Amino acid sequence: MKLVIAVVQDQDASPLMDALVDRGFRATKLATTGGFLRQGNTTLLIGVEDEQVDDVVDVVRSVCRSRTQLIPPIPAVGRSVESYVGQPVEVPVGGATIFVLDVSRFERV
Repeated sequence: MKLVIAVVQDQDASPLMDALVDRGFRATKLATTGGFLRQGNTTLLIGVEDEQVDDVVDVVRSVCRSRTQLIPPIPAVGRSVESYVGQPVEVPVGGATIFVLDVSRFERV
């Protein structure tokens, strides 16, 4: 058995949950926060048999898309505020980060 952990952007979470349920997969949804942009995202915990891992990854890959987003500039440490003229920066966001872990024991009670 495997535990698939998928960290996805919030706007992809509901369509992903729908797609997983349509394919017969159960998932636990957790609200999480990313470290880079410090914005909300969603982490899904999906327990599957070994042979189902590729199917789950395919579903995640088909739903979660990378996109770009403008973020406000972050002033450099040590520079004066007067000399700082920042422009928003476009960064890639979205897609998914997927971890697959071995499960040594699983019980549903």
